[in-house]
Amino acid sequence: MNRNQLIDHVARTAGLDAATATAAVAAALDAVVTAVAAGEQVRIAEFGTFEARERSARQGRNPQTGEPIEIAATTAPAFRAASAFRARVAAGA
Repeated sequence: MNRNQLIDHVARTAGLDAATATAAVAAALDAVVTAVAAGEQVRIAEFGTFEARERSARQGRNPQTGEPIEIAATTAPAFRAASAFRARVAAGA
């Protein structure tokens, strides 16, 4: 499912027009991104948790030359699915 399909689904299930559904989806996604970028966790019951995770600096290898390289520390977004979400996916429903 892509963004437009998500908007169409939200419009149908919530009984909204396309413009309102587009604004609602955009606002929800922006709220998640803004909160995670600020270092907060976003917990949605029975869905999951969005958060920023720190990756420490480490040493890697250049795959072409085999030379060791330093990989800098980064902060990356992460999602952890709730148990209800995992159970529904496992059931295929």
